[in-house]
Amino acid sequence: MNQDRETRRRLLQAAESLFAQHGFRKVTVREICLAARANVAAVNYHFGDKMGLYREVMQSAIDAMRGTNEAARSAGEGQPPEEQLRRYISIFLHRILKPGREAVHRLINHEMNDPTTALDLLVEEGVRPRVQFLSGVIAGLLDCPVDDAKVLRCVASIQSQVLAYLPNPIAARLGFRFKATAEDIDAAAAHLADFSIAGVRAIGAARTRRPGRARRPGSR
Repeated sequence: MNQDRETRRRLLQAAESLFAQHGFRKVTVREICLAARANVAAVNYHFGDKMGLYREVMQSAIDAMRGTNEAARSAGEGQPPEEQLRRYISIFLHRILKPGREAVHRLINHEMNDPTTALDLLVEEGVRPRVQFLSGVIAGLLDCPVDDAKVLRCVASIQSQVLAYLPNPIAARLGFRFKATAEDIDAAAAHLADFSIAGVRAIGAARTRRPGRARRPGSR
């Protein structure tokens, strides 16, 4: 029994590394078993098939996302929307830049670019709760219904800014080098929060202005 658990652990570890590097479709069961030092039938024995193994690996990534969601919610509980957003951005940025999370990011990127049947699991358990939480915070800042179209646009803007800090070769070539020390992350989180809150307030202010056509010079 202990040997079975150890084999299962090695399969998950090898699969996570290979799926993160190449994606689901470009990795074979034989490659996974070779990397895990396991019999080629071990994947079927422990997970049913390659997709069963992949879903288990993806579940680990989703659990990490859920942990971040829960931490952000808890940190902002009982706080006004602005402070909730500040705490969310800080926790999210610290979590995604934590050493050892690279495989999680690559797994999710592969799944978004080349979806499998695990995509629904990723959306429903990992992404949708995050979007719903942020939508509630933004709706509070804007003092509008959560289903207002402006809310989701603001959520997308905030998420895009945070994810821009993930290491990538294009950013490096453009000179955007982020060392991800605790101090740097705190400074980036403060900047993102200030920038985002100012942007959301501007959206809210624009919403309260009465729409009308701009007058031409000299017109009455």
